Amino acid sequence: MIKALIYVSIFLQGSFLSTSVYAEDSAETTSSLNNELQDLKEQILELNRDLFILEEDLLFPASTQVSVFVSMDIGILFELDSVSLKLNDKNVTNYLYTKREVEALRRGGVQRLYLGNLPTGEHELIAIFIGQGPDGRDFKRATSLRFEKNTGTKMIELKITDDESKLQPRFAIKEWQ
Repeated sequence: MIKALIYVSIFLQGSFLSTSVYAEDSAETTSSLNNELQDLKEQILELNRDLFILEEDLLFPASTQVSVFVSMDIGILFELDSVSLKLNDKNVTNYLYTKREVEALRRGGVQRLYLGNLPTGEHELIAIFIGQGPDGRDFKRATSLRFEKNTGTKMIELKITDDESKLQPRFAIKEWQ
């Protein structure tokens, strides 16, 4: 009987010892796998970023690329709701703004409204601004620009400013060089 108890005791000690060794090996393996998984995630993010840049270069090559941006200076006399953009009489984008986005524009932010391709030559851009003007009245204004697209990237800014002398918002289009 005592021999049996000794064998059981030895067996239990051996199994506890192997379980703790197994648990340590398992923890090390899990830690190693977690590190490898984290490295893979970082590599995937980097690859995704590179693919995005390549895709943008392929879809919008610099020789035909046109970008249109929206900015706002002060903006007390106009509460922007939306902007519609037409290029060569074709509607290319409509954007509805949230209050947070309008506040970001007022603080100096610039939003890329449109990115596309145009062949070289003469083009016409029409921007239609909709919102609330002075005294809370509904306000809809359009402004246009005829421009020459050459080789290389063309950048255009739609700028909303306040005309203090007339107490009206002013909408301008500016070509970046």
